[in-house]
Amino acid sequence: MRCLPIALIAISTPLLANDGFGGLSATGLTFGQTDAVAMEEERLFIGLDRISVDYVFRNLTDQDVTGEVIFPLPPIGVWSGYEAMMNLPEDLTQPDLVDFTATVDGQPVQVTIDRIAVVEEGWDQPNPPSKQYDNPGRDVTADLERLGIPLTLDYMAVREILLALPPEKRAEVTALGLAEYYEGDAAQDIPPDVWGSWAIVTRYHWTQTFPAGKTLAVSHSYTNRPPGGLFYWSDPPEDYQATLTDQYCIDAGTSKAIAKVLQNPDGDEFGNYGTAYYLSYVLRTANSWAGPIGTFTLTLDKGDPGNVISLCAEGVKKTGPTTFVVEKTNYTPDRDLEVLIVQPMPKD
Repeated sequence: MRCLPIALIAISTPLLANDGFGGLSATGLTFGQTDAVAMEEERLFIGLDRISVDYVFRNLTDQDVTGEVIFPLPPIGVWSGYEAMMNLPEDLTQPDLVDFTATVDGQPVQVTIDRIAVVEEGWDQPNPPSKQYDNPGRDVTADLERLGIPLTLDYMAVREILLALPPEKRAEVTALGLAEYYEGDAAQDIPPDVWGSWAIVTRYHWTQTFPAGKTLAVSHSYTNRPPGGLFYWSDPPEDYQATLTDQYCIDAGTSKAIAKVLQNPDGDEFGNYGTAYYLSYVLRTANSWAGPIGTFTLTLDKGDPGNVISLCAEGVKKTGPTTFVVEKTNYTPDRDLEVLIVQPMPKD
């Protein structure tokens, strides 16, 4: 795959490793593996603030097909709120973190929201691996329920509950790998504390019937909450930037564009920095439907004409000051979509 010439990515220097924040990858609708329902069309729009998808499905059989349509979010570490490193709403007690809405043939759908708790290494990283959509980790929902711990991202409330547990319950929590307790140090005026180790997986779903031999239009939309942070780029790229150069297809022209857009007007000694956002979308869930996607259209919006975008894709066309389009037919995704959007520092 090749990169769009105007693409841009920046990477944080080692000294700026803590200046980033985590966020959520996104995935398409899942229906389990089926040979009965095909995805004839997918129109995917990805912007910095919003993601929307319009599908046309066709039931290939002469009988109605009914099942659960599911949209899962990646695991979110409960203690990530404590670290203040996640692009999440301020109110972590609300069940819907991304303002998810869905319609079927133009009519709103009543979406059910449920949560499970999992323990798995890697969920607290800025870019969780896409395999977690298939296997998000060890399900500890029942353990938390038995211990009286709610399925919430409100870490302060959870922390108080964990600290109030009697010794035998604390031992059980520790043995299950749910949390780690710290005794504190009274001499240093450091109180006892606890650190939770589980994550919450939120699923949006509804029961859907696909009529025999007919098409069905399904759309959904939600707030995009990508990870990002302060980033630096040098041209030519330094050795430690090679991984991202490969991952996002940064060629020589793109590298020069990076350096130009991040050029500090006060001189190189002040650093050439900008803000980068990682936008991830799991395309391979489309392979759970029957056959390839008949017609696939991806529209990317970088948000501002002064921003720059980087991705590995063929056939990228610029369609406006901020928009780019990729079109494919009979498309079987073999990799997930990863996009970087970088914006220069605001000028006073």
